[in-house]
Amino acid sequence: MDNQQREPKPMTLLLIFTATLFVAYANGANDNFKGVATLFGSGSANYKQAITLATAATFAGCIASVFLAAGLVHAFSGKGLVPDAVAASPHFLLAVAIGAGCTVILATLLAFPVSTTHGLTGALVGAGAMAAGRELNLGVLGNAFFLPLLLSPLVAVALTIACYHLLRRVPARLGLNQASCVCVGETAASSPVVVMLNGSAATLQPRAALTLAVGSPSDCAARYPGSVWGVSLQRLLTAAHFISGGVVSFARGLNDTPKIVALMLVIQALDVRLGMLAVALAMAAGGLLNSRKVAHTMSRKIAVMNDGQAFTANLVTGALVIAASRLGLPVSTTHVCVGAITGLGLVNGSANKGVLRSIALSWLLTLPVAAMIAAAAWCAVQAM
Repeated sequence: MDNQQREPKPMTLLLIFTATLFVAYANGANDNFKGVATLFGSGSANYKQAITLATAATFAGCIASVFLAAGLVHAFSGKGLVPDAVAASPHFLLAVAIGAGCTVILATLLAFPVSTTHGLTGALVGAGAMAAGRELNLGVLGNAFFLPLLLSPLVAVALTIACYHLLRRVPARLGLNQASCVCVGETAASSPVVVMLNGSAATLQPRAALTLAVGSPSDCAARYPGSVWGVSLQRLLTAAHFISGGVVSFARGLNDTPKIVALMLVIQALDVRLGMLAVALAMAAGGLLNSRKVAHTMSRKIAVMNDGQAFTANLVTGALVIAASRLGLPVSTTHVCVGAITGLGLVNGSANKGVLRSIALSWLLTLPVAAMIAAAAWCAVQAM
């Protein structure tokens, strides 16, 4: 313990700062796109538009967390889980950062949308077990950590299904109906065919044929014809969808930033506000540079959705994550967002059960993998 109570070396503090920014980068790479996954999945926005909105809104949420989500900084400082002396140890915090960052970036490279909250929790347990031994207080993880993480996707599924059935009645009450699309086009002409006629070669040029087909949900999104107060209903829905995507991204930045900044508390010379700004910039960089694989999984592989369904999922996700931030509950934006999209898939019958099983398995592995990496990191940094 004497080694942990020494004045931390400047190099150790620099490593903690760098490792914390690595966690923020990994978080941005895996999480930034989740707020706009339904925009991309429903065809309301292309990838560039979606990631630009997500980056701007997440950055705003990071800055707002300074004023609105301070309670989560304490929750993820390790206090209560381990003795205060261990929680303030630079080696402990460095090991937690390494464990969480490596776990999340590995999942990102494998295209699995996982929870940074789960990664941090696992890393706290792994490093805490090595640093505190029998003094590790696993009891605090029940209501404070595991319960919100386990219940949040189930609540998201239930709320999405309920809200979908409620909101789908609104267009009908306004005398507006959903419309499917009809696909009209030409079949591609095949290559010219060479035939022999009376010993001479002749070339036959095939003509393209006109085709007509009713598009399935996977081929073309349902549209909403008509207007409300002189404004196109489809435009209103698209605008609301973009706003909801921004709200979810804002909520994610609001909820995740304090958890990561908690790793920097040992650096007393660093103002918390500057730490949050640095984390916000690292999150933005991770989202812009490494989001595409997870974006494809979230947007295209879990379920098929149209504008109205996607809008419902984002409303539920944003409401749950913002409420959790205000209450200091460490819910996972990943779990909530995947739960909401799964709810849509269950409603419209498009849920990809194979993909959902793979995602569920990655969630189960996140905590033990982070714990093992953090425990190994704690052993390695003791030589510093």
